[in-house]
Amino acid sequence: MTLPSGLTSGVWTLDMSHSEIGFTVRHAGISKVRGRFTDASAKARVGSSLADASLHATVKTASFDSGDANRDGHVKGADFFDVEEYPEMTFRATSVEGDGEDYTLTGDLTIRGITKPVELEVEFTGVAVDPFGATRAGFSAECEISRKEFGLTWNAALEAGGLLVSDKVKINVEAALVKQS
Repeated sequence: MTLPSGLTSGVWTLDMSHSEIGFTVRHAGISKVRGRFTDASAKARVGSSLADASLHATVKTASFDSGDANRDGHVKGADFFDVEEYPEMTFRATSVEGDGEDYTLTGDLTIRGITKPVELEVEFTGVAVDPFGATRAGFSAECEISRKEFGLTWNAALEAGGLLVSDKVKINVEAALVKQS
């Protein structure tokens, strides 16, 4: 499987200042709440083809930010991420398929010490050299997970029926990777 146009072999690392790792979850069955993680790292090793590529990413759970301090405190606590016990979430790619701009990246996602396979739909958005001479590659990725499968089971019943927090969580990533010399 050939490399996308402009992507070259070598080591690429996440530029978190130009990336975003976020999620969306339905709240009370009527609205969507969004959050993001502000501290993450990733390293991709690209060989002569995508079959030779590897990717490992780590997200610091304490960097969770939804814009609401009370919610953030709850989500960082034992009911959800339990950041004291589980300070990191990880993703390790196991395979990639596709060509052109569209790919499926399969890998193992670990949250709260529970590892499950996930498939991310990835769009390769190109390669550019910035004004400072750094070669950058862009990717957009998304997937949907069941939070219960990762031990995130806290919930509250609604008076009108249903639950406060949906089980389905959409993960979305906008990633800028920089080629290392």
